[in-house]
Amino acid sequence: MLHTDTLQRASEIIQLCSQGGYKVATIESCTGGLITAALTAVSGSSDVVDRGFTTYSNEAKNELVGVPMELITDHGAVSEEVARAMAEGGLQRSDANVTVSVTGIAGPGGGTESKPVGLVHFACASEGNPTITYHKVFQGDRAAVREATVLQAFKMIEAVARN
Repeated sequence: MLHTDTLQRASEIIQLCSQGGYKVATIESCTGGLITAALTAVSGSSDVVDRGFTTYSNEAKNELVGVPMELITDHGAVSEEVARAMAEGGLQRSDANVTVSVTGIAGPGGGTESKPVGLVHFACASEGNPTITYHKVFQGDRAAVREATVLQAFKMIEAVARN
C-alpha cells in the first residue's frame, strides 16, 4: 500500500506532465509496477501514462524492452548499464516521450558486498535528450525501499518535465 504523500506526489507528476504534453512509460523491476500503480491511481492519468513494463526477470528485460542478455551477463541486472538500456528500450517500444526505469535489490535477501540490499539504479530517457542515470542505496525494509524508489522515479520524471 502506498502512502498518502506518495499518491500526492503522483498527482503532482500527472499534472506537470499533462501541462507539458508528456506521455510516460515505466520500466520496472524491483518495484513490480508500483510506479505505474501510483500514477494511475490519479484521476486524469490516462492523458499521461502510456504503459508500464514490469520486467522483473532478466528474460522480461530482454523480451519486452530489448535489453541484450550480454549486458545483463556482463554488468548484472542491477546496474547503470541495464537501467539505461531498459529506459531507452521502453522509449523505443512505447508511444511515450519520457520513460523511467528502475532495477534494484529491495531485500531482505539478494544483496552482496558490491550490490547491497537497497541499491537501486534508475534511468530516465526522453526524446532528443541524453539519458539520465542515478543510483542510490535506500535504507529500510522491502516496502520502504520500494516506496523510496517510486518517489525517486517521480523526481527523475519531474526533472525532464520541467526542462
